Amino acid sequence: MISYARDRLNDFTKQDTAPGIILMFAAALALIINNSPFAAYYGHFLDIPIAVQIGPLEIAKPLLLWVNDGLMAVFFFLVGLEIKREIMEGELSSFDRAALPLIAAVGGMAIPALIFYMINSGTPVNIDGWAIPAATDIAFALGVLALLGSRVPVALKVFLLAVAIIDDLGAIIIIAIFYTDNLSVASLAIGAVGLVILMGMNRAGVTKIAPYVLIGVFMWVAVLKSGVHATLAGVLIALTIPLYPSGETKPDTPSPLKTLEHSLHPWAAFLVLPLFAFANAGVSLKGMELADLVAPLPLGIALGLFIGKQIGVFGFTWLSVKSGLCRLPTGVGWQKIYGVACLAGIGFTMSLFIGTLAFDDSAQLNAVRLGVIMGSTLSAIVGFLVLRALPASTSQPMESAARA
Repeated sequence: MISYARDRLNDFTKQDTAPGIILMFAAALALIINNSPFAAYYGHFLDIPIAVQIGPLEIAKPLLLWVNDGLMAVFFFLVGLEIKREIMEGELSSFDRAALPLIAAVGGMAIPALIFYMINSGTPVNIDGWAIPAATDIAFALGVLALLGSRVPVALKVFLLAVAIIDDLGAIIIIAIFYTDNLSVASLAIGAVGLVILMGMNRAGVTKIAPYVLIGVFMWVAVLKSGVHATLAGVLIALTIPLYPSGETKPDTPSPLKTLEHSLHPWAAFLVLPLFAFANAGVSLKGMELADLVAPLPLGIALGLFIGKQIGVFGFTWLSVKSGLCRLPTGVGWQKIYGVACLAGIGFTMSLFIGTLAFDDSAQLNAVRLGVIMGSTLSAIVGFLVLRALPASTSQPMESAARA
């Protein structure tokens, strides 16, 4: 019996849909618990104090912040690895391959932010949340694509992956520029020293992972203390990991970056992101009325994700193709592009994360969760139905997802 259950679990985790399903379950569980008689225990769990101290250096945070500042740094480290790989030898390695998803991603970030701003322009306290609907949760989006099987050609999945990776890069830049305050120059300088050491190790041909991890932890602590969000340290550390030893480019050469990426993926997909979802998706519905659903903050987020992403991704793609600047991938028509544009509105993890950076007030954070869930759910349903209406594709089956 135990062996049978283990085999079924292994089969499940190998499916493309698994990360999205687990994320959905974690979010639903948080929503249920926080609206049950156990709501107080949910809050107490997230407030558990955890401290790490070495001599005079102490990091003391509640569990929620360890998840958001610590575990999410691991996720952003994985994102950084994927961005570097795609830029060096993947879908973003040349202009002709990167142009279409780049333009689509820019539209998919700009239009949702504009819609949010228009709806919240009369409520200045909400303006800091303008970047929340600009994000895409690739785990959910790829999970929906996987449910559609042969109706989705590989070229469409590659397009969505490229858009999402550029979207992640945009989110990283936004966080660095707009969600950083109270800088400690001394701590930032110490972090910069760590980065220089990592870059020197890369140039010297160091391929062992352990030295990068040790210096990386040191750099993460420095960045955490500097006022810059600690997840950015994860991205910078990832960019110093060598793709191949000593600059080699042979396909059969073991890749430190790819090895690390492959090892981290299941941890991010099945631990980091579900735990983040459980810690941040617990919308409290207590005392909520219909008017709360159409308040500027949740409405701006929901419409930014659901309407803004469609207009941005599809509209910018259409303009770039009709102008002759780009061309659609082989076997991908406009209905498929529209379906992907809808799926790009599944913001969830990244949107919730940016929301935690934008606001401290519990009421605003609850409104953020509500808006993200509404917009992401609508986007997933409509995107699925649009692509479900397509005939089965004759192209090869979808490959396994490269990331969470």
